[in-house]
Amino acid sequence: MAVPKKRTSRSKTNSRFANWLNKSNLQAQRAISKAKSITNKKNTVNDETIETE
Repeated sequence: MAVPKKRTSRSKTNSRFANWLNKSNLQAQRAISKAKSITNKKNTVNDETIETE
């Protein structure tokens, strides 16, 4: 028989959301940094999938 699960506490929910938000902010910063280095024609990017002309 189906039983409702216990409710997740507000602090746990906020903690998970903050963790997710920090990860997404870090990815955004890395993407912007990589884009800036490509537009400045610097060859410091170690990603082989990006090809500069």
